[in-house]
Amino acid sequence: MSDTATHLSPDAVKPVRFRGGGFKPVPLGLLSPLVFALVIGLWEIGSQTGIIGQLVLPAPTEAFEAFRQLVTSGLLWKHLGASLQRLAIGWTSGTLLGITVGMMIALFSLARASLQPLVSAIFPIPKIALLPLFIIWFGIDEGSKNATILFGTFFPTVIATYSGVDNVDRTLIRMGQSFGLSWWSIVRKIILPGALPAILSGFRISASIAIILLVAAEMIGAEFGVGAYVLLAGSLMATDQLIAGVALLSVMGLIVAWLIGKAERYFLRWRS
Repeated sequence: MSDTATHLSPDAVKPVRFRGGGFKPVPLGLLSPLVFALVIGLWEIGSQTGIIGQLVLPAPTEAFEAFRQLVTSGLLWKHLGASLQRLAIGWTSGTLLGITVGMMIALFSLARASLQPLVSAIFPIPKIALLPLFIIWFGIDEGSKNATILFGTFFPTVIATYSGVDNVDRTLIRMGQSFGLSWWSIVRKIILPGALPAILSGFRISASIAIILLVAAEMIGAEFGVGAYVLLAGSLMATDQLIAGVALLSVMGLIVAWLIGKAERYFLRWRS
């Protein structure tokens, strides 16, 4: 080794930048609110200058005024309460049933051979097209609405569950078997944690589908609900109220996504 290399001063040694971040997303703070504010600001400017027609798309201030009237009249809580109740019942039931059937398909050959083709055949059917059939079966009241949401969230949850289990590293399962772990211990300690990222991703998809089906179900025979409010506003050509209802649905979707994100950070903290 040369004298130059052996007699380097500490100041001449430069630290190597850490490059093992693992593609972990970097939080950017206020960027998301700024993007929303920019879009709404440009929308308001376009409406005020006449670039955007008021009949085609009302200004955000008009939609906010319609939302304020909805709050002061007390109708917001009636519409929102009815929608949240249907969403909670339908999505929770469909998710629990979907996880159960998905685990059965993933873990038992008989269930995979009999149920997986059935799931693959029914999943592409638009669930909104089955709403009249659900009304015949369960009536026009809450039963048909809850069944529509349940049916729509069930299939993506099933597919996400058994796909997540199928993608668990088989080496870990064989290692557990070699150490003499019981079948239930392998499922609880290896398979479920390994499949949880896919299952939670399925939750995001099924929650979005549930909100879409909620609106469709409430447009048929519902007195209260965000979907019923949007339908009434569209029938009256009250576009400011229509935009307020759509914005309310968007906020519901953001809150659900935020809650699922919190669940992911809690249950998947072992990945960091």
